[in-house]
Amino acid sequence: MRANTDTFQKPALDESKNGGTELEFFRPESWQEALEIIAAHPEALPIFGGTDVMVDINFDRERPEGVLDLTAVPEIREWEEEDGRLRVGAGVTYTRVIHELGDRLPGLAMASRTVGSPQIRNRGTVGGNLGTASPAGDALPPLYVSDAEVELASTDDTRLVPVAEFITGPKGNALEPNELIAAFHVPEAEGPQQYAKIGPRNAMVIAMCAVGLALHPEQEKVGICLGSAAPTPVLCREAEEFIEGVLEWGSRKEIGEAALERFGELAQMAADPVSDVRGTASYRTHAVGVLARRTLKWAWDEYRGGNHAG
Repeated sequence: MRANTDTFQKPALDESKNGGTELEFFRPESWQEALEIIAAHPEALPIFGGTDVMVDINFDRERPEGVLDLTAVPEIREWEEEDGRLRVGAGVTYTRVIHELGDRLPGLAMASRTVGSPQIRNRGTVGGNLGTASPAGDALPPLYVSDAEVELASTDDTRLVPVAEFITGPKGNALEPNELIAAFHVPEAEGPQQYAKIGPRNAMVIAMCAVGLALHPEQEKVGICLGSAAPTPVLCREAEEFIEGVLEWGSRKEIGEAALERFGELAQMAADPVSDVRGTASYRTHAVGVLARRTLKWAWDEYRGGNHAG
């Protein structure tokens, strides 16, 4: 399908004056059209829910030369099973993750429940969280501990990038100028998953720090990732290796307090937080240890009870 050339010459909405510069607005109706537009206009900023982008624009923190509105593209609003993994379109909202994928991706669903208000969850997407690449992105730790891959597409090619390689720094990612995020690929949970975060209040809050954790019983592996505790989400490899040598997967014996404490300490060692308006570095480091112990205990207790997708 060829892109509608009228979109390039005459945007779907009138060009508006924005800080003295013209803002081009593109609204493709197919994925192929979207890829052709970003190839011709790599300066255009892709949006779907716009829950982060529009805040930056409204507060004059960002002034894109163009906006690529993807809400009319049906292909990225779908999810499906492919070769034993889930392919979830970049336009699938947090609300749909909760209601349609909660039993398959419980950690991501838990994280999605903590995002903003119901109105934000109805508009915001995991694809947007990936594109923004904020260290505090709620969806990112569950994706990290599930070995998710990000599908990037252009008019020339499609490639899969591990999520830990896709996020390159605070609000930085591996997208090329002519690429768009099409979807993310992730295996269904094979064991319990958890997500917990701390903020200055209980709801509608950006994470001061967060922890995503997943048990992989078939591999006898544990994944733990910290959010908002380093320049990017960070996997705690030493903590993972330690606890994998402690857990008794066959007998499902309860974890001792000493092992939980050590697990929390090793998680803290992986943190590299900063002090800002939401919290101090020392508090974030302390909180990471607490959340690591709690999420591990919750997940292991669930595994011991035999309910792997609570």
